[in-house]
Amino acid sequence: MNYDYDIIVVGGGHAGMEAAFASAHMGAKTLLLSLNIKMMSNMPCNPSIGGSAKGIVVREVDALGGMMGKGADHEYLQMKMLNTGKGPGVQCLRAQADKKSYPRYMQQQALNTKNLTVREGMVTALIHDEEKVYGVVVGEEKIISKAVILTTGTYMESCILQGHTSRSAGPDGEKPSLGLSPYLATMGIKLFRLKTGTPPRIQKDSIDYSKAIPQYGTEGNLAFSYETTTFKPLKDQVLCWLIYTTPETHKIIRDNLKESAMYSGLVKGIGPRYCPSIEDKIVRFADKPRHQLFLEPESLEMDSIYLQGFSTSMPTDVQEKMIRSLPGLENCKVLKYAYAIEYDAIEPTQFDATLQVKRWPGLYCAGQIVGTSGYEEAAGLGLMAGINATLKIQGKKPLILRRDEAYIGVMIDDLVTKGTQEPYRLLSSRAEYRLLMRHDNADLRLTKYGHEIGLISDERYTKFVSKKEQINKAIEYLKTHYIGKKSEITNYLRNLGFNELNGGLSLIDVLRRPGVEYAKMCEYIPELYEFSLDETGKNQLEIMVKYEGYIEKQRKEALHLALLEEIKIPADIDYIHMDGLALEARQKLDKIRPLSIGQASRISGVNPADISMLILNIKKGAK
Repeated sequence: MNYDYDIIVVGGGHAGMEAAFASAHMGAKTLLLSLNIKMMSNMPCNPSIGGSAKGIVVREVDALGGMMGKGADHEYLQMKMLNTGKGPGVQCLRAQADKKSYPRYMQQQALNTKNLTVREGMVTALIHDEEKVYGVVVGEEKIISKAVILTTGTYMESCILQGHTSRSAGPDGEKPSLGLSPYLATMGIKLFRLKTGTPPRIQKDSIDYSKAIPQYGTEGNLAFSYETTTFKPLKDQVLCWLIYTTPETHKIIRDNLKESAMYSGLVKGIGPRYCPSIEDKIVRFADKPRHQLFLEPESLEMDSIYLQGFSTSMPTDVQEKMIRSLPGLENCKVLKYAYAIEYDAIEPTQFDATLQVKRWPGLYCAGQIVGTSGYEEAAGLGLMAGINATLKIQGKKPLILRRDEAYIGVMIDDLVTKGTQEPYRLLSSRAEYRLLMRHDNADLRLTKYGHEIGLISDERYTKFVSKKEQINKAIEYLKTHYIGKKSEITNYLRNLGFNELNGGLSLIDVLRRPGVEYAKMCEYIPELYEFSLDETGKNQLEIMVKYEGYIEKQRKEALHLALLEEIKIPADIDYIHMDGLALEARQKLDKIRPLSIGQASRISGVNPADISMLILNIKKGAK
């Protein structure tokens, strides 16, 4: 067969861009099809990147060789480290990105990437035989490829909902993707409706900021990408603002619930549990007197403020009343009203761990089409779909990240093993081993994989290995050197409240003490400067030392998981006729077709007794 391309990526959102970047950089001849090239990497909702758990995903994307982190570092308005008062397992970055310049930066990267062709077009059908997918149909044109990656976002058969009205449209007034969804249904692919939405935009100079609480960024050299070397000083970053809903806001919403598309019955899809509309918050949390909202600038090129936390599907006249009941917005000008959007997605249990549709080899999907919500989730899935589609056509083993290796691994495993009935959002609570998967150590976890598959350059990998060696040498030095009674560092320690300082205390024991900082220790012990560590490296070392016991405990727990993951299940195993399995277990296992005992153990309805019988049957089959 003559192929036009190795890989075709359908959709130019955050998932599609990462998928296309990955496949092209790995040497695959790639076509990226977008409805509108100027809307690629668009942020139709909040122009922010990162946040709780999400920020760690962006770091993981960068450690594997993806692009989102670089774009965020290049085009941010404010950078903030979240959860600094908590442990390192939940700390993460969040950037207020520039809605105009960020997409422009990513588009330029795509248009100048070797092996990547970008063009506009709407895919209405796939080309396939009974065994595999091998191309797409754009208008009357058939384009042949070795693999297809669908990343249609919220565009498939999408509808904009406000009040009692519904119209066919995509986000930001773009045209929807029509025709592909019903075609997928003819292929036996199960679809379902999901809903999300976006808040109103307010004219910047129509807000009375004296009634709002300023929200600053975080001082320091903060970045998503490990390659970033330039940083924006805090004084040059924009301010965000905090306000709260009022009793009047709540009354207006309650009085007009029947006008909301969500409560009138117009909305059929299920919305995101962890990012609900404001009317849903008022109903679900009726005991709360107020809800926090953030005023966030969208771009230096725009006079608009994003009202975070105020997503709604109310009609515009009701929205006006709701908005003007908020402190500082009494006389504001609304530039764009909020809306809800419904769209088609694919039930995620139909995918394997590589994000390939099990029934249709050659067809991969990523982003909101697989049931997720959020730019970061989309980027992580897009990257993995691009990687695995390319590895398959290259005849190489897939890259499947474990739950103790990456939040991306947690997300994919959750989706393909458990499925979802609502837009899936990553949270730190979804990870059993979050102390192993911190913001700081994404490179230590994943850079080796990025280098092995060709997304991390030799130069970058050499620097990474050197840093890793320097950290290990520094830790060994701390273990083998001690402070004396007259050491200069003793004064520093006494100022921290440590008065009983006897000679013979190891440096690593010093660093383990609360409040002691490695960077400060270097000032008193110049020998530590011999270990060439930047701010990130010093932070990694400090966390590794201070949380060594907890990290080791989680590592041992993860080892048990890894052993279960190593017990592979034959692809052709017959669950339906397997002796000793409960009926529910047979049905669930046959539907999901897990790759390993570890994955099988996480399927709802499969109990420990079923797992024991499954292992026994695998051993019998191996004899």
